[in-house]
Amino acid sequence: MIKHNVYISPDKVLVDGKALTHNEKGSALLTELYRNNVSDYPKFFKMDTLSKLGFVASELLLNAEGNRDFEPREDRAVIFFNKHASLQADTHYQSTIQDPEHFFPSPAAFVYTLPNIVTGEIAIRNKYFGETSFIVVEDYDEKIIERNLKNSFQDPMTKSIIGGWLDCLDEEHFEAKIFLLYKD
Repeated sequence: MIKHNVYISPDKVLVDGKALTHNEKGSALLTELYRNNVSDYPKFFKMDTLSKLGFVASELLLNAEGNRDFEPREDRAVIFFNKHASLQADTHYQSTIQDPEHFFPSPAAFVYTLPNIVTGEIAIRNKYFGETSFIVVEDYDEKIIERNLKNSFQDPMTKSIIGGWLDCLDEEHFEAKIFLLYKD
């Protein structure tokens, strides 16, 4: 059963179907959402766009839930899906190692070359010790997402999931369709 949902695109933000007022677009929108709704996690500014998107979307989702006690819990999973994995971060990191004359591998860029970093950021922030997964699929497919999330509820510890679609091609092309799903 879905309790809450969040949708974010470069120019639109919906929380439980209601438009959230904002002034910015693209990656500046994510920063505006952070400053207006979170503002207590400075690591946000070091994140790649995919992680910023997932982090802000999950914060809006959890604010809608209203239970922000940050107590450790093993019963909540974080499971996302997308098409482009961490392509933006991969491209940025590649630019730091491409030219032998200007070879400067960046550990700060390298860390985001895995899409599951965003699930880890959310789990660490909220002290979730349940499943964390990031699954790359060919295209958005509700049936694949639904099947995988239902399978995650086979674990008797899992009572709820922050899950859904979280995709980012670059700073101006991204989409979050995430929700808080509870076991029946």
